[in-house]
Amino acid sequence: MDILDRTLARLAEAPAPPALAGIDARVLARIGTRPFAYGRGAGLVAVALVALTIGMVGAELPVSAQPPVSLAPLAGTSPLAPSTLLIGEP
Repeated sequence: MDILDRTLARLAEAPAPPALAGIDARVLARIGTRPFAYGRGAGLVAVALVALTIGMVGAELPVSAQPPVSLAPLAGTSPLAPSTLLIGEP
């Protein structure tokens, strides 16, 4: 048994400090004295509505039709080829 095990065993056998007897009542009393903040949820609701509106508007905007791009690795004109990416032309 090493030092840590002996220390933990001694701590487990020790009686609880008397100051812990009324800690529940003190904690609950402090929680009860904190003022409740009304209106904090309104900001979160506003942010959610703005995000939802942006998403709906973005989904309804027309997207220009583009031909599908072939990403085949063996294709001669791959848009992801290093030469294409560096020059900027397919």
